[in-house]
Amino acid sequence: MTATTITEAEGDDFSVANDFREVGLVVNPNAFGTSTVASATTARQTYAVKFASASGTFDVDEKISQASTGACGKVVEYDSSNKILYYQQERFGDYGTSSTTGAFVAFSGANLITGATSGATGTPQTTGSETVTLANNNTAVFTAGYANPELDPDSGDIVYIENRKPIQRASDQTEDIKLIIEF
Repeated sequence: MTATTITEAEGDDFSVANDFREVGLVVNPNAFGTSTVASATTARQTYAVKFASASGTFDVDEKISQASTGACGKVVEYDSSNKILYYQQERFGDYGTSSTTGAFVAFSGANLITGATSGATGTPQTTGSETVTLANNNTAVFTAGYANPELDPDSGDIVYIENRKPIQRASDQTEDIKLIIEF
């Protein structure tokens, strides 16, 4: 048996702008870009882009694309005060892989990013490294306007996964998650 509590935004690692539907247990995931097992108690698993300029407001769960590169993804959260767009790029057609080539294409450069349903647009910042203070006084480091997730995708071993009804988060909310696993 294991139990954990998700309190508020957990150091800006859990979005309160979106719901969650899956609970899982991953053993020994790696820190992004390394073969070192991560040791943090929580980690944000979204990519992020900091905009130099933006127009409109990106909708949660809408498809975003970068026409010049063929990159596409899905909005997790948009922080309009800091002009930061948090997004996922899954390994599925039209939400992380190019709709024309089928290959994974990362968002890059100062190429315009557009929201499919909101019509919002943003031009990524392309200056060197910048540290941004987030809502709960934690920081995120952007290199040339982009930040990677804190854990390497597809690393670690998934020992348990459960799908649930959507749970909408709030900034003052606490969830107790308890898992009983029998082998």
